[in-house]
Amino acid sequence: MNVLRFSDLCAQGRARGQRVFIRADLNVPQDDQGRITEDTRIRASIPCIRMALDAGAAVMVTSHLGRPTEGEFKPEDSLAPVAQRMAELLGREVPLKSNWVDGVDVAPGQVVLLENCRLNKGEKKNNPELAKKLAALCDIFVHDAFGTAHRAEASTYGIAEYAKVACAGPLLAAEIDAITKALANPKRPLAAIVAGSKVSTKLTILQSLAKNVDQLIVGGGIANTFMLAAGLPIGKSLAEADLVGDARTVMEAMKARGAEVPIPTDVVTAKTFAADAPATVKAAKDVEADDLILDIGPQTAQRLAQQLKAAGTIVWNGPVGVFEFDAFSKGTETIARAIAESSAFSIAGGGDTLAAIAKYGIEKDVGYISTGGGAFLEVLEGKTLPAFEILAKRATG
Repeated sequence: MNVLRFSDLCAQGRARGQRVFIRADLNVPQDDQGRITEDTRIRASIPCIRMALDAGAAVMVTSHLGRPTEGEFKPEDSLAPVAQRMAELLGREVPLKSNWVDGVDVAPGQVVLLENCRLNKGEKKNNPELAKKLAALCDIFVHDAFGTAHRAEASTYGIAEYAKVACAGPLLAAEIDAITKALANPKRPLAAIVAGSKVSTKLTILQSLAKNVDQLIVGGGIANTFMLAAGLPIGKSLAEADLVGDARTVMEAMKARGAEVPIPTDVVTAKTFAADAPATVKAAKDVEADDLILDIGPQTAQRLAQQLKAAGTIVWNGPVGVFEFDAFSKGTETIARAIAESSAFSIAGGGDTLAAIAKYGIEKDVGYISTGGGAFLEVLEGKTLPAFEILAKRATG
């Protein structure tokens, strides 16, 4: 994908003395007192800000936080805690500016944080008048918020239409590179793990991947629906009986290409959904009417692990069992460790997936960890994200 990169502009000296507007993703979790409980997104935004400052630019940064009502400021919607944390990380003052749409006073070598952009009227609907005002604030617009790349809003899309120069920041550029490597030009075999509670929420992803991947590993409630489609009993497990036909279609599409959807041959069951429920390993064909399937069995996990170790590229979205409960976490752990040990290029995304990666401490062994939940899923669906589309359009004139 051809987009302008901010790193290239800086290397060419084109950012010196310029007003640079960075759209970051600083939407961090906070406690009831407004204290930041997890600052990964702020830390991830720092390289782009440092790059702009080192290049001699006048730097403006903004982000959304939560879901404020446009035009109605409330203290809990303020980026003040973010400004404080950003100042600590940068080792310099980061003033917070309110009511900034009509003008921002910032000099080269300075950085300011612009208050929650979702407070601006017209932000979510990508109002052209607002977008033009945002574009007028800067010489260079830098999109560095992959988590918002699937939304066409004034601070993510409209500004990119009207700014003199629109480019991708280092975070967004890394996502583009990883996605291209995993899906557009993958090293084969390409294995995808798609897990979750419902087929309905991931059906379009499954259909899109079925046209491209060599192995489509399904897990969680999704696997139960595929087991039903394969004629296996699932007891009282979570499944969507009305989507069995869709599951069969995906399986047939894979088979027609000489690819497969591996169906579990053994599972881990319990009679109740609880952390302390006794876990029983049994053959998939022996699941009883009052059983809940809460994980894949050790035989299935080992078979999948061998396939993943032999893969060229792995796309991972979702744990394959109820990994939060230790008795039902072995399948996800086996898969996670196989991905970590594989020489394949791996890309992982989605909240539960990131939690599993953290639980098993394999962050350094995954090729790329995507920061954008909804955006990552839309890429897997085969959609072109608005941010990618407008940046590519602007790069070609």
